[in-house]
Amino acid sequence: MDTIKMSEDISRRRFFEVAAVSIAAAKSGIIGSANAQSGEATPAEKATIKLGTNTSFGSMKQIDAGLLNVGYAEAGPADGSAVILLHGWPYDIHSFVDVTPLLASAGYHVIVPYLRGYGTTSFLSQETMRNAQQSAVALDIIALMDALKIQTATVAGFDWGARTADVLAALWPERCKAIVSVSGYLISSPAGNQVPWPPEPAFLFWYQYYFATPVGKAGYAKYLDQFNKFIWHQASPKWNFDDATYNRTAASFHNPDHVDIVMHDYRWRLGLADGERKYDELEKRLAALPPITVPAITMEGDANGAIHAPSAAYRNKFSGKYAYRLIRGGVGHNLPQEAPQAFAQAVMDVDRF
Repeated sequence: MDTIKMSEDISRRRFFEVAAVSIAAAKSGIIGSANAQSGEATPAEKATIKLGTNTSFGSMKQIDAGLLNVGYAEAGPADGSAVILLHGWPYDIHSFVDVTPLLASAGYHVIVPYLRGYGTTSFLSQETMRNAQQSAVALDIIALMDALKIQTATVAGFDWGARTADVLAALWPERCKAIVSVSGYLISSPAGNQVPWPPEPAFLFWYQYYFATPVGKAGYAKYLDQFNKFIWHQASPKWNFDDATYNRTAASFHNPDHVDIVMHDYRWRLGLADGERKYDELEKRLAALPPITVPAITMEGDANGAIHAPSAAYRNKFSGKYAYRLIRGGVGHNLPQEAPQAFAQAVMDVDRF
């Protein structure tokens, strides 16, 4: 076989083109004919900030909530409108380290939790399954809201956090004032993920297939920091983050449950790991790809190196007031940290819908 040589720019462009078409074809349940409203976020109105100005959060707390003792950052007035910011993999609360003061200065009560398996969040019982299926992670946020006595909140996130925002809005719309979801509608099911991919978009999911193997789990655990730093570069090819920025987040990966949670998430998605029966009814509802009725803004960076659907493919899943924003300037997958003012602006704008 001849050696395969690809230009980085050409291959990335082709991956996106094929991925967009493949997602639309494979997930016909989320294809709609309506066009998304396009727009570009303006600078946050209440404050401005230089990218990377903040390196830590002023207030870190712990609270028992559901199955977890949750570590979370808190900022802004306690009587302000609640905003919950949710990170993904392989990231943590520092994705919102610049977004948080922008929202707090605008009068919002901001909560930024470590998801299960990250940072200072821990399981209350060693007997609890280290489960990362979508309904279980969403219920963590409902439990956190209950523990903090927050009845409704605007929920905003990316990656696992965007998926969780979508699930919350679909299953518990009475708890969501509005949502901001990077990359749109991310609800899925193991059965729905059985559609084969063409080789080029499948390449972008390489880590999911790696994680499906015992050597993948061992490799992730052994090369944890190198692995996740590589994913950062792949997912945000134009983001010139420094080692200090990465290291602040990387500390959260040394949670004792992190590897098990990450493995379960990706194996469950592919139908290679079971969930828990107590979540079956919720997963059945999610497998139907329910519409999101609360006000929503979906966003995308123009240099997102992670596979993602075109906005038209999921437009009909948002039946409430809705807008789509493409954020330009080489913005990748970690949109809140790469473009904090645009993300904060979206939260403020959707709160006014």
